[in-house]
Amino acid sequence: MSMTIGAYEAKTHFSRLLDDVASGRTITILRRGSPVARLTPIARPAGEDAESVVDEFRRARQGVRLDGCSVRELINEGRR
Repeated sequence: MSMTIGAYEAKTHFSRLLDDVASGRTITILRRGSPVARLTPIARPAGEDAESVVDEFRRARQGVRLDGCSVRELINEGRR
């Protein structure tokens, strides 16, 4: 989905345009009827959603042990 908008209107409604771009729309900005800029959504790297981040943390902590210390002891140690 694409749209065009004048430079003055783009400046006036920039926040709304960013919301539109975040939802997948491409916007071409015109100055005196000629295209001068294009706002497009950025491609997110694979695995950037919350579920994959949580899975990555779970994999990273596998095999990590506290060797007899409790979480409370570690918290108290960090406060000293």
